[in-house]
Amino acid sequence: MSAEVVTQIVSASRTVELVAEQPFYIPMTGPAARPRRSLKHDDTFIVLDSHGDIGASAGGPDGLLNCDTRYLARLELVLDDLQPLLLGSNLRDDNSGLTVDLTNPDIYRQGRIVLQKDLLHIVRTIFLWRGTAYQRIGLQNHGDRPASFELTLLFDNDFADLFEVRGERRPRRGIGSSRLLGPADVALEYRGLDEVQRTTALHFDPRPTRLSVNAATWQLELEPHKARSLFVAVSCNRPPTLKPARFFAGLLAHRREMRQLTVGATSVETSNDIFNEVLCQAMADLNMLTTETPQGRYPYAGIPWYSTSFGRDGLITALQMLWIDPRVAKGVLKRLAHFQAKTTDPLADAEPGKILHEMRGGEMAALREVPFAQYYGSVDSTALFVLLAGRYFERSGDEKTLRELWPAIELALAWIDGPGDPDGDGFVEYRRASEQGLANQGWKDSYDAIFHADGMLAEGHIALAEVQGYVFAAKQLAARCALRLGKPDMAAQLQAEAHVLAERFEQAFWCEELGTYALALDGAKRPCRVRTSNAGQLLFSGMIREERARKVAAGLMRPHFFSGWGIRTVALGEARYNPMSYHDGSIWPHDNALIALGLARYGLKHCVAQVFKGLFDAAAYMDLRRLPELFCGFRREKRRGPTLYPVACAPQAWASATPFTLLEAALGIEFDVARAEVRLRNPHLPEFLNEVILRDLQLGTSSVDLRIRRHGDDVGIEVLRTRGQIQVSIVLAHQ
Repeated sequence: MSAEVVTQIVSASRTVELVAEQPFYIPMTGPAARPRRSLKHDDTFIVLDSHGDIGASAGGPDGLLNCDTRYLARLELVLDDLQPLLLGSNLRDDNSGLTVDLTNPDIYRQGRIVLQKDLLHIVRTIFLWRGTAYQRIGLQNHGDRPASFELTLLFDNDFADLFEVRGERRPRRGIGSSRLLGPADVALEYRGLDEVQRTTALHFDPRPTRLSVNAATWQLELEPHKARSLFVAVSCNRPPTLKPARFFAGLLAHRREMRQLTVGATSVETSNDIFNEVLCQAMADLNMLTTETPQGRYPYAGIPWYSTSFGRDGLITALQMLWIDPRVAKGVLKRLAHFQAKTTDPLADAEPGKILHEMRGGEMAALREVPFAQYYGSVDSTALFVLLAGRYFERSGDEKTLRELWPAIELALAWIDGPGDPDGDGFVEYRRASEQGLANQGWKDSYDAIFHADGMLAEGHIALAEVQGYVFAAKQLAARCALRLGKPDMAAQLQAEAHVLAERFEQAFWCEELGTYALALDGAKRPCRVRTSNAGQLLFSGMIREERARKVAAGLMRPHFFSGWGIRTVALGEARYNPMSYHDGSIWPHDNALIALGLARYGLKHCVAQVFKGLFDAAAYMDLRRLPELFCGFRREKRRGPTLYPVACAPQAWASATPFTLLEAALGIEFDVARAEVRLRNPHLPEFLNEVILRDLQLGTSSVDLRIRRHGDDVGIEVLRTRGQIQVSIVLAHQ
């Protein structure tokens, strides 16, 4: 995740700074030779290049991966040993499949052209379903004479652990083998050091003319204007003799499942066609990233590196999606409660009551070569768990689930006040328990993300600013839940603790000379007097005084923070500011989304509109209209798009949820289950939106369709339809 700078003395007169790879750093050694496309279904994902190949071009994390293991490292299509020519490739709007259009190059034999270019149309249709990658290769001859050629699929695998794909080196590995199962089937096998047998099964239809353990070749002859199809299915860890579903049956079933995912969620349509594309892509990405687990549906963090359950990412994504679909939060809460730490394990940074940071299912995690089988090195996920539980209950009124979660909530609160505050000063702090763990354990987890004004890195137990805000909000929400459950004494205690925390925080973190709050306190309780976006997330928590909130907001909207595309993680001019860094000057959409919710909380809707417009404009420039995990923090230039960050995940769940969060902040959407009321608090639409239609906005068993129209700085609301007992109101409380 980050790189660690170490100093090496080379001679008495010369010191050289080397960059040593911190564990789990993701290297970037060169540009991708072809653009990449990703598909995912539950615990399986695939990264292909624009030709539909795997491993045929440099610079990409290609492969078919399942549960953090690569099951196919190469799948390359060639015609008479030549690469086809690309016509185009497109993901379906719902991310259910990839279609690649190719044609043939000039094919020579014995110095003579036997097949002129552009006569064959080759269509590769690829989708994932239930642990299997399906592919149809459609061929049509558009020439006026027969076309004779060989089509070959070259394939191979290394059964690399995801962390090996990311760049980790292992001194020892297991044993791989390959075997033919018959004239149309191949098995690639690997017995890992964890004694687990992993198998990739490849099934070809029709049977190839020639088949080996790494190539399938068809000798083909197509008459003029005739067409035919070839099929290949690649299964992960299924019995090799068990044939997968037929291509078209699987495709139809997969698309039916994809459509079903959207049933019950609020849909959004606006007057801006480009923003509609942004929203459609975002929802398609969220549906793709969301995975069926034994505890419910869970949004995996991102592709390719974070396609698993991450506590912080899942919690924040669920918070962002709460107004549209509270079922996401229910799945996240139940899964994280199930995996809540019960014992102390220094290698896993686990302590009783802590909420998961991430979990991995690969060989390296099983052998504890990496600590992430179930890893708890996240200082904020525990408070965010309590916060989301309270917000979920207030959004849904689901008391049954609240009661189920309450033991986990109490354990989380006990960790916050106990091991989470090792020196008892009232602030939640972190310090990794082993050298294998993450050095920084907030959302900015790069090794250099927490530093002092002179650039020196913070050391010791670190108390992050925004984490204290999460704790404040968590205790307030837990207090309201405790009242509902008939625990008034506990509710009063939690409210008192939140009040004391807010007062202590103001005294310890406020930096008058900066007009904002310190990034953190280090182990010696010295404030890190650095202007960062962390202070912006304090607005989201509602912990800080109104006059100081306005100072923080004003600073965030000035050019040293706001680039024109969004708010930077670190302000221009700070010691470690670098617009190309991961966390020290880049722009993260989800960070801006939480800040926007905070700006709205303090009535600063024009600031919300400015952030909203910047990120909308950025998305308009992005491939597929997809906001990535992050992008560079360079100042916006006229007639130029934003600068991309080279190894950003795309899609990334909390980035995909950002457009919906920005809309929530702009409209000020609130829910009151007891009164069956939806409220819009100080609603304000940015200039690029004249109208927004919300369909099936649900509250309990009732729902409403709304049309919101902009009239200058004001909006008007029209109720299009209601189902059940529900009322809608506008609250104007200009500050």
